[in-house]
Order: sequence, then C-alpha cells, then structure tokens
Amino acid sequence: MDLDQRLQQVVDERSFLEFVQALIADRRQEQRKTLAGQSGSWHNDSIEDYLDSAHAWAEATAVGATQGLAEASPWQRFAVFLYCGKIYE
Repeated sequence: MDLDQRLQQVVDERSFLEFVQALIADRRQEQRKTLAGQSGSWHNDSIEDYLDSAHAWAEATAVGATQGLAEASPWQRFAVFLYCGKIYE
C-alpha cells in the first residue's frame, strides 16, 4: 500500500500511527534517492522547512476545512497536516 492510500485510510489512532510509520519509511527512501543523486518527491528537506510548509498549508486551508476535511476525524486532519509538510511549497 502506498503512502497516499495509507493517508486516505486514517480514521483512528491505530491507522494514524500506521500512516506515520509509512511516512517515516517514505522519508528514508527519499534520503537514499538523494544520496544516489536521484530526485524525489519531498519538497522540504529540513525539519524547519517541513514544519513551515505544514503550517502554511494549515493556515491556508483552515487545517483542511476548505479542502473537504471539515468533517474528517482529527486523526485524518493531522495526518494530512504531516503529509502536507512533505508536498506543500
């Protein structure tokens, strides 16, 4: 199961923690690609940039409310917050 699929399946604490494990694995794979000179899918390499992007997404979307997450579980919304640290610029 890929990271996007795991993200869509977050509904509770257990599935959130499984998503976090998948996000960690995804980041480790990204680091290996970078060391090998390949480009990857993470837009933010430092923890500061990662958190800044997640925060910017949260501010811009009311933590996903404007993207259809208003009724989502808090676990789902926080998982999306973490995911957006990876992709949001």
